[in-house]
Amino acid sequence: MRKAKPGQVINIERQAAPLRQQVLEALRRGIVSGQLAPGQRLTERELIEMLGVSRTVIREALRQIEAEGLIEIIPNKGPVVRALSAAEAKDLYRIRAVLEGLAARLFADNAATDKVAELQAALESVVLAYGGAGGEQALDAKTRFYDLLYQGTGSETLIAMLAQVQARVWRWRAVGLTHPRRTAGRLDESIRNLRAMVAAIAEGNGDAAERIARDEVSRAAVEVMRLIALESETDSDPD
Repeated sequence: MRKAKPGQVINIERQAAPLRQQVLEALRRGIVSGQLAPGQRLTERELIEMLGVSRTVIREALRQIEAEGLIEIIPNKGPVVRALSAAEAKDLYRIRAVLEGLAARLFADNAATDKVAELQAALESVVLAYGGAGGEQALDAKTRFYDLLYQGTGSETLIAMLAQVQARVWRWRAVGLTHPRRTAGRLDESIRNLRAMVAAIAEGNGDAAERIARDEVSRAAVEVMRLIALESETDSDPD
């Protein structure tokens, strides 16, 4: 993947959302897509040129993505895009499995009809996105699905905790959705699991919803770890 070059522009859409949020999303996408590559230094001056916003907005966005673990501040160098770490991925997916399982259980316990209908509709959007050619569309649809799952818990504390995990998992989710050597059938397996989880939620079966949610995260973790291992092998291959 090519990284952003000096003078290159990262487009942001001028929408109703606050400019800071738009810049934040643009930086996240730049990192996930590889346009802002692991190890790349992010200077305020270059980011201002790329995004066409003020220094204050850039600094606020950098603080947020640092908190999300997407960049790190290196002494005498400044903000640098963090590389994907297998150890970190393993740790995050373990935490995600527990929290997401709890989210599915709480959603099932609440089982508000309108919330369940929204979750079902979001899942169908994921299915459509998986059938298309755009990895970015699939990533957006999957993120929207999980946002609704978390909101259905009715727990502000859990939602906040999952938002932090979600932000850091985003990069690995992108790897699993777009990697050219992803396991054949993995996307179909994921859809089957999510359909089963949503069905359990709709039935108010918290035990089943939690079990299926945790199993799906565990399967996603296995796939991501496999892809990270492949990337490591490629990087170490002298040819």
